[in-house]
Amino acid sequence: MKGAIAIALTALALAGCQTVGGYYDRIFGSSPAQKPTELQPITPSAEARVDWQADVGRADKFAFAPAVVGSAVYAANAAGEVIKLDAASGKIEWRVETGSRLSTGPGSDGRLVVVGSQRGEVVALDANGKLVWKAYLSGEVLSAPQLEEGIVAVKSGDGRVHGLSAQDGRRRWLYQRALPALTVRSPAGISVMHGGVFAGFPGGKLVALLLNNGALAWEATVATPRGSTELERITDIVGAPLIDGQAVCAIAYQGRAACFDALKGTQLWVRDLSSVMPLAADASHIYATDDKGNVHALDKGTGASIWRQEKLSGRGVTGAAPIGRYVVVGDYQGHVHVLNRSDGAFAARVATDGSPILLSPVPSRNGIVVQTSRGGVYSISVR
Repeated sequence: MKGAIAIALTALALAGCQTVGGYYDRIFGSSPAQKPTELQPITPSAEARVDWQADVGRADKFAFAPAVVGSAVYAANAAGEVIKLDAASGKIEWRVETGSRLSTGPGSDGRLVVVGSQRGEVVALDANGKLVWKAYLSGEVLSAPQLEEGIVAVKSGDGRVHGLSAQDGRRRWLYQRALPALTVRSPAGISVMHGGVFAGFPGGKLVALLLNNGALAWEATVATPRGSTELERITDIVGAPLIDGQAVCAIAYQGRAACFDALKGTQLWVRDLSSVMPLAADASHIYATDDKGNVHALDKGTGASIWRQEKLSGRGVTGAAPIGRYVVVGDYQGHVHVLNRSDGAFAARVATDGSPILLSPVPSRNGIVVQTSRGGVYSISVR
């Protein structure tokens, strides 16, 4: 798998732009380069079912996930539409054309719904789908904008984090740093909490910025680049940092997973683990999907291994979504796998439309919501 990723990254450097949304189909063909583990029959110990499904339009070469806010599910597609669905029934309440080809799913606080485009456009709609403002950034947007305290925080692909006014989209502040010559082009997002903006960067760096003015509060090292070539030295933080109580955690490709004090930036623990998917947590564990597709449960205090599920190896497994007694992941064939939180054993499995689920399932009131590359949004309950 590592060799295949190296080939893919070389292709990116020579041929130009490619997102994680087209990772398998456009670089490796219709399935992952590593031979996927064949799914074996399971004896369900939980009930998982599709409560509703809706078609919101294709993702093309990008990676989309819905936003669940209260009784609403917001979704988007590459053609430029933003859709609001009722979280209980899946009924489409409105569907709005933004006029921009979108490259990321929405972020929302229930009042604004904000999406981004490959050309660096940021589009804000109100809860009724009416255009509020458009802003233009210096680079493409590959991860959902985050909203808090009147600020829309957006990370662009050129290594900048933008703080925009939620009222009119004007820039309030800008943080930027230089990027290495070669990076993993992925939806590495940001997280906002505690009055701070937490963002990961290529080179294994994690930063905390003040939400009100973008000033750097602290910088920490998740992983240090190693190796003699640019490919070997790629150590990019992937996904949005995980905020878990007073800790903030992140994971890097060809690197490590680590947790830090959210206020001071002091390291709590670190361990070797490579991934292209973000971390998740519940009251007991931190969950990671490594770059081979194995799902790990780690001790929250030390990072030590609790269990590892290896029977999804090579299946393009997403990051995890913990719900109750279970942990849920998706794969490249649109399967949703429900694992027991205690030992990682399979508890249930649900099929969607057969196309890849590229981003982590999103927790909802009854279970999770996923979005496939083909444009299917599925609300799945787990009991």
